Amino acid sequence: MALPIAAELGVPGYVFFPSNLAMVALTRHIVELHEGAAFGEYRDVAVPLELPGGVSLSGADIPDAFRGSFTNPRYSKLVELVRSYGLADGILVNTLYDMEPATAEAFEQLAAEQAAGASAFAYPPVFPVGPFVRPPDPDEAAGGASTPCLEWHDRQPTGSVVYVAFGSGGALSVEQTAELAAGLEASGQRFLWVVRMPSLDGRGIRDDDDPLTWLPEGFLERTRGRGLAVAAWAPQVRVLSHPATAVFVSHCGWNSTLESVGSGVPMLAWPLYAEQRMNAVILEEKLGVALRVPAAREDDRCFVTCYGIATAVKELVEGGQKLWRRAENLQKAGAHAWSPDGPSRRVLEEVAFKMKAALGR
Repeated sequence: MALPIAAELGVPGYVFFPSNLAMVALTRHIVELHEGAAFGEYRDVAVPLELPGGVSLSGADIPDAFRGSFTNPRYSKLVELVRSYGLADGILVNTLYDMEPATAEAFEQLAAEQAAGASAFAYPPVFPVGPFVRPPDPDEAAGGASTPCLEWHDRQPTGSVVYVAFGSGGALSVEQTAELAAGLEASGQRFLWVVRMPSLDGRGIRDDDDPLTWLPEGFLERTRGRGLAVAAWAPQVRVLSHPATAVFVSHCGWNSTLESVGSGVPMLAWPLYAEQRMNAVILEEKLGVALRVPAAREDDRCFVTCYGIATAVKELVEGGQKLWRRAENLQKAGAHAWSPDGPSRRVLEEVAFKMKAALGR
């Protein structure tokens, strides 16, 4: 990492954290858990886990990498990585105060206690400076740049389309792909689905394989007119900001979450891996802008039946007014965060002032 070099040169060193404050709180917990531990000694995370700011995580909601043990080399590497954050002068987090106010305030309190000498545990101060997301390009839209999915979107009524996408790494099983297709069909709602190649349990995938060929037979024909399935990719920011989009069925990756918040679109939360289950907890329980799809199997928290999908989609599209209002309010907060008097701008200006002072400028 660059932090030891910054320390050696005597210049400020900051970590940019592309996730949220809850994830930083989890890394802080790991560091505190191993305070005083010898190198090579690793301690397990206890569950349920209560993070600063009132985020409560069950064992299943803690990211896999943090649920390891001293016998797991991935966990041991993670512990050593997050311990190295102690060299930083601060951590810049891609979130905004209004998304995690209690956690932001908890970090401020912890920093105050540390500065006053009331806490022997040292951890860098945390600064929410987001959201950093790519906004829709008005010149691109005005220039007529379009895709078949956007052209299809333009023909749909306002607030009617369920957008389904699971990010660049969100591969469903063949069985789950079929359940999702059946659920969308049974819901009776309009949808735009970005279909990726399913996970094939080690079977090879050629570059020219078409993910649409893995959809159930007759699905595309039966849903033609009210649904559109596209292979692998869609211009997500433009889709989310389109007036026709009503709901985002999402894996809850943080970039996708911020894009959805920036467009004021509520989510149907379907976390798959990494920190996504923790993000889903924040979105549903703390912010109230998401409804979590019900898992159907105890041994596979990601698997959802066609009935569960259809029921959740209909519930959110037809009766999700409270979630829509909260999503719209959060959108306004996100837009304000980087305005001239916005909280994220003020925080980053504070960091810039500290860096100038440290460099003697």
